[in-house]
Amino acid sequence: MAKGSESGSESDPNGWSRARGLVVKTLVLIGGAFLLKRLTKSTTRWDHAKIVARSLSGEKFSREQASRDPDNYFNFRIFTCPATEMVDGSKVLYFEQAFWRTPQKPFRQRFLMVKPCPKDLKCDVEVSSYAIRDVEDYKNFCDRPRDQRPLPEEVIGDIAEPLTTIYLNRCERGKRCLYEGSTPPGGFPNSWNGATHFTSELMVLKNNEICTWDRGYDDEGNQVWGVKEGPYEFKPAPASSFNG
Repeated sequence: MAKGSESGSESDPNGWSRARGLVVKTLVLIGGAFLLKRLTKSTTRWDHAKIVARSLSGEKFSREQASRDPDNYFNFRIFTCPATEMVDGSKVLYFEQAFWRTPQKPFRQRFLMVKPCPKDLKCDVEVSSYAIRDVEDYKNFCDRPRDQRPLPEEVIGDIAEPLTTIYLNRCERGKRCLYEGSTPPGGFPNSWNGATHFTSELMVLKNNEICTWDRGYDDEGNQVWGVKEGPYEFKPAPASSFNG
């Protein structure tokens, strides 16, 4: 009996080595299959919407552009953050724009709704802007603690009339942008400064940078408001980098 036990123990190392080798091979195969699945997984329509919503969010400034060309560009501060989510999964963001010196006094406030484009349209992401029923209730929304903001159900109730819709497509490989697009041909109605309609362009870049270009036109196609030289460039920047 004792001798038989010794014989069994002598065969264990070889058996363990074979078992261990099999386990390692199995893990390698599983890991390789998982990695291959990750690499070949296609980005879904909702993935694109999430990427755009995340890129639009945050505090951004046009400081660098205003420093290069102060005659044509102001140093604006834009601040965008999640406000709620619709039943269908659409992301609702709050957006405001102000002069960088007076961020507590935004002159433009909007809700942005980000979702995949309808399947019948040749685009990836749809970004629509909506008016806010009572803008005073939302002033500096993103700067406030969460418990001092309107509740998600209140946000949904305060979404007013639609203003614009921009249709974005993924940028071609090799371009510096991630997504780019514009309003449909003809734009949207607008009456400011003699305009009859306006167009809007949006480009989502890496590092959460974005470019926007809004322009108003009259009946004859003349541009009557908006920068003519090119889009505004907004980049994230820490408050400590500003010095009057």
